Amino acid sequence: MRGLTTYVLIPLTVIGALNWGLVGLFGFDLVAFIFGPATIASSIVYSLIGIAALVWVIWIFIDRSSHHER
Repeated sequence: MRGLTTYVLIPLTVIGALNWGLVGLFGFDLVAFIFGPATIASSIVYSLIGIAALVWVIWIFIDRSSHHER
């Protein structure tokens, strides 16, 4: 899981967080700027970021519960 976390989940989550920061602060959607608004490519990127964040949160809870059992 470390490789998945290091090379996939963290970068996608950071990209998502930075994009939401840009949207919130400046009204600028970087993903839409790069891939076009409401395109299949931007939908795929948004979906991958959302899935990465969900897996990340689930993994954190599983990891925490395994530490409490020891």
